[in-house]
Amino acid sequence: MPPANEILQLGTVTVIVLLLVFYGGTMWMSVAISKRKENADNYMTAGGKIGFGVSAASMTATWIWASSMYASATAGYTYGISGPIHYGLWGALMILFIYPFGRRIRKVAPKAHTLAEVMYARHGRSSQLMLAGSNVVGSVISLTSNFIAGGALIAMLSPLNFGTGILIIAGGVLLYTLWSGFRASVLTDFAQVMAMLGAAAIIIPVIFFTAGGPSMFVDGASNLTPAQGNFFSSEAFMNQGAPYIAAVLAYAIGNQTIAQRLFAVRENLIKPTFVTATVGYGATVIGIGMVGVMALYLGISPLDGDVNNLIPQMAGTFLGPVLLGLAFLMIIGSLSSTADSDLSALSSIVMSDIYGQGKGRKRANPKTMLLIGRITMIVATAAGLFFATSQFNILDLLVFVGALWGCLVFPVIASFYWKKVTNMAFTVSVIAALVVFLPVRFELIPMEGAIAWAIEVLAIVGVGVVLGIMAFGFFGLKTAVVVGIVSTVGVSPFALDYLRDYTVLSASLVAYSVSFLVCYFMSFKSKQNFDFNIIKSVTGTFDNRAATSSAAAGATTAVNQKDKE
Repeated sequence: MPPANEILQLGTVTVIVLLLVFYGGTMWMSVAISKRKENADNYMTAGGKIGFGVSAASMTATWIWASSMYASATAGYTYGISGPIHYGLWGALMILFIYPFGRRIRKVAPKAHTLAEVMYARHGRSSQLMLAGSNVVGSVISLTSNFIAGGALIAMLSPLNFGTGILIIAGGVLLYTLWSGFRASVLTDFAQVMAMLGAAAIIIPVIFFTAGGPSMFVDGASNLTPAQGNFFSSEAFMNQGAPYIAAVLAYAIGNQTIAQRLFAVRENLIKPTFVTATVGYGATVIGIGMVGVMALYLGISPLDGDVNNLIPQMAGTFLGPVLLGLAFLMIIGSLSSTADSDLSALSSIVMSDIYGQGKGRKRANPKTMLLIGRITMIVATAAGLFFATSQFNILDLLVFVGALWGCLVFPVIASFYWKKVTNMAFTVSVIAALVVFLPVRFELIPMEGAIAWAIEVLAIVGVGVVLGIMAFGFFGLKTAVVVGIVSTVGVSPFALDYLRDYTVLSASLVAYSVSFLVCYFMSFKSKQNFDFNIIKSVTGTFDNRAATSSAAAGATTAVNQKDKE
């Protein structure tokens, strides 16, 4: 094995050519589908008519981002072979858990653009802005983490530095996404995921055999701690698996990049789309995470002590020039596919939730919406670049954002099924969950005495809430209640005086439990009997410029009238 200082690098010219080919190709695809008069609704959700192949590929590409690759490798390096499995398996299952809720969401809001837009129709402005605001924060953090991944990759595998790397990635993604928005994102996702999966299928086995093959697991066993060598390590589950289960469930429900694809795919294709993405994500991310496991067995230390360097470091150590270039493009494709999704999500939120609903759907100017969407992409890119200079730990970012969205999961889901949920219950429950979550997550309060016991009790209730929500999606309310109660009672003897040692997990579970308890007790006696048909009349298309003749105008009026019924 070559020492770290002999890591193979690609030359500056080679890197520039590869980036020009990649971003030039995606730009060409974007220009090819561009329209002289872009449609605001197509810019946000492609008209809700995307077919199975493109939608499944886009869902897979969006979920498999560079941060997923880096974080899975970090999990493997930190926790041993169970790390990538905890990361990839639970992430894959959460994609699967989206589709039963997704079908309900599309049923009540078939022509919506964002979840926040639906919350406006369901509750009002405060709930809408709360969900939209959380997605702005989440998407900017996601964008930041992808820029970090790209900058680290370029700095590791070329003579270019980190700052130059993040500028190139940000500029490339912005250019091909800016004109056609979501349509450009999903079309390029298809090409990116095909290249990404093919590259992973070649690169991972080559690294494995070049690094020593099966013998590395025998020769390198001494490099592991007992916990890292134990496939059923409680340390791995409590620090990685359990927090990630809570985090990715929140990602699945609260993330606008996922919701955008839910609103874009044809309604009858929701199930096969998400089932296919589940398999593609799980296999790819677990496989890539094994690169971190191999680094652990080989006794490799991450360059500069930064675990974000593991994948490019392993690629540069064990791959030749051609395959190294392929690995480079694989990671560039994965981070670009999610970064363009973040830009599309942010533009849709500002276009629909801030301008569109604020102005009034029938009074909103589609041309102004498009301008606002494109300005949003530019501002978001600048913000991502600013925060990327801090080079945060990507795994920490992912878990934090997921836990943050955990405050919203129960109120959002309940709002699609339960007629009694009020705007006050939604708003207060989310705020209360945040008030408790943040001090616990950042250890601003001492986890001892009565406070520690109270946090643990809330966290135990959170276990029941998480598992109950999962059961509800597939099996209905009665099963969900039984699962929630049984799991809460079942873990109590083991969790008390134990969970306090796991801050990230406790904070994530507390976010779920507090939002559930407040939302439920503020709603179950309410006299509200919401009519879900109202949502269809409040949400819908913004752009009807196709009506250029009297006949077309009449058809448009009929369609709009049908939306109101």
